Amino acid sequence: MMELKKRLARLLVEKSYREGDFTLASGRKSDYYFDCRVTALHPEGSWLIGTLFNKLLADVDIKGIGGMTLGADPLVSATTVISHEQGRPLAGLLVRKEAKGHGTGQFVEGMGNFQLGDKVAMVEDVVTTGGSLLKACERVKAAGLDIVAVCTILDREEGGREIIQAAGYELKALFTRKELVELAKQ
Repeated sequence: MMELKKRLARLLVEKSYREGDFTLASGRKSDYYFDCRVTALHPEGSWLIGTLFNKLLADVDIKGIGGMTLGADPLVSATTVISHEQGRPLAGLLVRKEAKGHGTGQFVEGMGNFQLGDKVAMVEDVVTTGGSLLKACERVKAAGLDIVAVCTILDREEGGREIIQAAGYELKALFTRKELVELAKQ
């Protein structure tokens, strides 16, 4: 797993990690920006993310994986495809930021692949405050699923882990900023 993490770290630093002055979605200021979508939409990046999330969740009893659109869309897709390839097929779901304005008006897409009470993992590309991930979790719980794991590619270590833990979840992260930068150099 470490070799795959090193490969992903190098790709993330090359394509998704920028240093400078940035304002984050949370409104906080930061000396770096992490746009995981660039890497998640890259062929090798997608494969590595899907493979590593499957390894991270290998011992977790789940039926599927989901996250908040748009950031989690490629993460969910990569993870579901790799899960099928590995013989442990996981269904995917996506959580809308706003309820669908027509048809069923639902927040969660992909529910046709699940039954009420099914266990799922939630994923996010980057956790700063944990707000987006927790909002997605609330909507998935309201749809009748049981969230047993929450994962991210990057934990910025800015309080999100603690907020997520206070909500009753343990955050599993592939990287912290320090780990990401150090592994990318190897």
